[in-house]
Amino acid sequence: MPSRKFADGEVVRGRWPGSSLYYEVEILSHDNGSQLYTVKYKDGTELELKESDIKPLTSFRQRKSGSSSSSPSRRRGSRSRSRSRSPGRPPRSSRRSASASHQADLREMRKEVLEVKLTPLVLKPFGNSISRYNGEPERTKRDGTPPRSTQEKFHLSEERSYVSTQYSLRPRREEIKSKDMDSKEENIVSTRRSVPLKTSEAPAAPTKDLEFGGVPGVLLVMLGLPPLLCLLLLMGRQKEPGLRSFPPPLPAWQDLWETRVFGVYVLWVLLQALLYALPLGKVVEGMPLADGRRLKYRLNGFYAFLLTCAAVGGAVFWGADLHYLYSHFLQFALAAAAFALGLSVYLAVRAARAPPSALAPASSGSAIYDFFIGRELNPRIGTFDLKYFCELRPGLIGWVVVNLVMLLAEMKLQKRAAPSLAMILVNSFQLLYVADALWNEEALLTTMDITHDGFGFMLAFGDLAWVPFVYSLQAYYLVGHPNDVSWPMASLIVALKLCGYIIFRCANSQKNAFRKNPADPKLAHLKTIPTSTGKNLLVSGWWGFVRHPNYLGDLLMALAWSLPCG
Repeated sequence: MPSRKFADGEVVRGRWPGSSLYYEVEILSHDNGSQLYTVKYKDGTELELKESDIKPLTSFRQRKSGSSSSSPSRRRGSRSRSRSRSPGRPPRSSRRSASASHQADLREMRKEVLEVKLTPLVLKPFGNSISRYNGEPERTKRDGTPPRSTQEKFHLSEERSYVSTQYSLRPRREEIKSKDMDSKEENIVSTRRSVPLKTSEAPAAPTKDLEFGGVPGVLLVMLGLPPLLCLLLLMGRQKEPGLRSFPPPLPAWQDLWETRVFGVYVLWVLLQALLYALPLGKVVEGMPLADGRRLKYRLNGFYAFLLTCAAVGGAVFWGADLHYLYSHFLQFALAAAAFALGLSVYLAVRAARAPPSALAPASSGSAIYDFFIGRELNPRIGTFDLKYFCELRPGLIGWVVVNLVMLLAEMKLQKRAAPSLAMILVNSFQLLYVADALWNEEALLTTMDITHDGFGFMLAFGDLAWVPFVYSLQAYYLVGHPNDVSWPMASLIVALKLCGYIIFRCANSQKNAFRKNPADPKLAHLKTIPTSTGKNLLVSGWWGFVRHPNYLGDLLMALAWSLPCG
């Protein structure tokens, strides 16, 4: 049986999985079968490490020589200086004593900083966002390197082999203490400007691969989405839509645009903006930005949804003609597309003046690509966050209003006293989906839309035009194509919807909790694998069944939405 190198209770240094960083740990036990040591970090984290990942404390003792305290450039400069003393220069002996005291201060300062820097903020995400967990690719900086904390601005050359501030073992509840500690450390370094320190270098040119096929791909998407939107709506209006009747007859150009429709759409957006600004709901902080700040968001989407439903219900009660939306549905879709395009132009112009710290990790420096993907991460007018507002308000709530209009149009055109069972199923399923998104509004703050992608044409068109006018295709189709659904078939469709919803909601809740705080004790039962940046990927729970359970739930629900249409 192999002998043990380290005894229980011995204090050593253990390598953090997936990195080259060593932290002080205590040996708890040793498994003779797997030859793994169970170690405990200072913050209470327990991990199993191989013997090769553990080293004694003596391996990390600082060197006694102070010769490396000066950078090579400074040493070269000292040789080239004249040996003559200026009148104001002190005698050599005093200079030597001053130099000695300076070296002593330097060593003391290093020791003081090192003792603190071994556990700086880590469990909170780096850069503008956390990386995509659960099988999604890790995010890197523009020079292709993993994101680093702003605390990593200074490095001491001697201790580079084991001192780094990229990661930490501190749990999230100690972040406030950490911020105070880090501010004190910055003061220590700022008062020692004479110490030769290596500052962070400017980022190199971007080398990462662009999504959507790069510039040609995004050009094709931007040029193709508006015609595709019109094509889908025109086909949904045909008596027998299908490949045999493709392409559908195109309307006259003058029938595609109506200024009054555009004005109604703008009023709708302004109404949602007014509801967004109401002082209702709690205020929460988003994920940390590159400079360490956390933006504040007011969670009142569900209140805005309820107030909108009350306003629409009152309009129906007082006899408002909501059929106008159905009869001008294509014009409303084009009005939304035009509004999204105008908003994208505004965002591109203002992003050209945005500081580097405000740019999105997904931006590339290419004008065309950044116009599509978005250059600025969090464009705001005062406290009004444009991207956060468009994500859930005009499009998502508008989707429910469109579905209600289609239900009323079905009753009117088909001369029904009550809506069909198929229309009721579609409206109910999609109402639940929207209500769930607004009820769990805070979960949006950890998604890649908020933390990684900028705000450009992709999100503007998707949120304002695609969601309300394409996601409502089932209800739009049923207006002109009635379909009778039996109760047994309806029961099966409801069961499929509930199955998809349970998977969707549970998986997203687990993902959101893990992204917010991977060290949450409630998630301690989940298994993870480390990555090269020190973060972890879930490989158990819902992610132990399938790589993307949240998408699986989405697909099952989308199928349940479509089955009532036949």
